[in-house]
Amino acid sequence: MFGIVRPCTHRLTDGLKAEWMAHLCGLCLALRADHGQFARVVTNYDGLIVSVLTEAQTGAVSGGRRTAGPCPLRQMKSAPVAQGEGARLAAAVSLVLASAKVRDHVADGDGLLARRPVAAAARRVARSWDRAGARTGRELGFDTAVLVDAVDRQTGIEALAGPGTPLLVVTEPTETATAAAFAHTAVLAGRPRNVEPLAEAGRLFGRLAHLLDAVEDQRADAASGAWNPLTATGTSLEEARRLADDALHGVRLALRDAEFVNGRLAHVLLAHELRRSVDRAFGATSCAHGAGAPEGAHQPGPYGPGPYQPGPYAPGPVPGNPYAPGPGGPGGPGGPLPPEPPDRRRGLIAGCAVWAGLACTCQLCCGTYEDPWSRERREGACSNCDCSGCCDCCNCCNCGGGEGEGDGGCCDCGCDCGC
Repeated sequence: MFGIVRPCTHRLTDGLKAEWMAHLCGLCLALRADHGQFARVVTNYDGLIVSVLTEAQTGAVSGGRRTAGPCPLRQMKSAPVAQGEGARLAAAVSLVLASAKVRDHVADGDGLLARRPVAAAARRVARSWDRAGARTGRELGFDTAVLVDAVDRQTGIEALAGPGTPLLVVTEPTETATAAAFAHTAVLAGRPRNVEPLAEAGRLFGRLAHLLDAVEDQRADAASGAWNPLTATGTSLEEARRLADDALHGVRLALRDAEFVNGRLAHVLLAHELRRSVDRAFGATSCAHGAGAPEGAHQPGPYGPGPYQPGPYAPGPVPGNPYAPGPGGPGGPGGPLPPEPPDRRRGLIAGCAVWAGLACTCQLCCGTYEDPWSRERREGACSNCDCSGCCDCCNCCNCGGGEGEGDGGCCDCGCDCGC
């Protein structure tokens, strides 16, 4: 799974968690139904927002849910899933944007894509996704050419960008693509007054997606020599954070101008979780469900805590530990170094087999597991979040408004939504 909005299921109420999973599974099954099993690999957390926005404007409708059969990623449980035009639009958008991402990796020669046969196969897959997304888009009245055009322009803009180029020039194609997708949810829902505010929300969401991707990848891009918008334009992390905060505020204002039948989940994702995504990218938060040191200890950022320091009541070396640091002990001053652990890495084929087993048992998403290749302990995707300082304001008010519930914009329960 990929995407910038990755809500922690511990933070969602049971009702919101069920809704979120319904849209996630609905996107996955819409991809399978319209485009085949392999297309399900483009299922992503951000694409389902298109489905969420469509349903937020129409409300619960007859035929909007169906019961799906058992799935390994749901621990072999059946569940209600979203279906209809919103899920299909989300699938079409996800396919086109995923094809763009594949072409971008091919152009950069990332990993196995540096090899010509693999790159050629990836290009064929990307072209088939473009055609499939366009076909579904036409059936829904959505012209995916605006997405393809944005992707094509992105390459040219990046080639010309250099020190002093405004960062927003580089993010413009992504903004245009997401604005079109968000705006079309209003068309599908039959709410023309929502087209403009949702286009604005989508434009700023696209800006955030591009910014956060650049921030998270900057170090890796510098190490590999890959192109990064922050490095290429000479934009500081402080300026990137300012732009991100402005975009966050703009998304919240745009949501207030839109009319929703039940926009509670949309508000949670685009107001609260999007803010946490920004904090996470800039290293300003840590995950309360993680084990050991805070996240900032491993991924320090300019806005986050420094290296982890144990508190005054943290326990010292365990008595009797032969490897405890100290004079004359292994690893201590004057003592021998502790023995190095043996290399326990798995080979390529064995690691792939273990990965398949983890994927089929849902541990990659929801469990604590051993990395298939390095054997390091890792947390599932739903644990990769900030649960500290949780704001549960949306449990006590309807942040999208229905009849007699809220005003369609702001929480009135005392939290700092910023909307």
